[in-house]
Amino acid sequence: MNKKCTWALKTSIEEHYHDREWGVPVHDDRLLFEFITLEGAQAGLSWLTILNKREGYRQAFDNFDVLKIAQYDDEKIRRLLTNANIVRNQLKIRSVISNAKAFLKIQQEFDSFNDYIWGFVDGNPIQNTWKNHHELPASAPLSDLISKDLKKRGFKFMGSTICYAHMQATGMVNDHTVDCYRHAQLNQPKQEQ
Repeated sequence: MNKKCTWALKTSIEEHYHDREWGVPVHDDRLLFEFITLEGAQAGLSWLTILNKREGYRQAFDNFDVLKIAQYDDEKIRRLLTNANIVRNQLKIRSVISNAKAFLKIQQEFDSFNDYIWGFVDGNPIQNTWKNHHELPASAPLSDLISKDLKKRGFKFMGSTICYAHMQATGMVNDHTVDCYRHAQLNQPKQEQ
């Protein structure tokens, strides 16, 4: 049996997420926006809560189509506030809409959000070598920098801790512990991941 990061062993949904997604480099703008939305929704909650609501988020937010989300009006917000399949927090819901608008501006400026966000790491994941999950930081100087820039560009719910979680989720940083089988896999050339 392959050794895994200890946080992934609590539930089957967390283990599946760990094995298939966490730390895998994401370059698709739609999926990058999905993770921005989910990480923002997590603020103050557990990641398991958000994973359990992930499909509800996909349905509620038009599969994270930023063009559609940027057009949401007050009536759509009212409907979202009654949707039990997502976190019904008005500030978080409104942040998805404002983030979609800011996301579109970045796409226009940089051709894609992917080009913008991966530019912070020169297109290459940071390979950390943590021995146990207690060593993992909640934030880093780079997430401070990204957070500051995103906020300047109009993003909400994108503090440094949320930015660092986004970096972990989308593979900008490999934070699997060195004894986890995924650490070595994600430290390989792209075709082997």
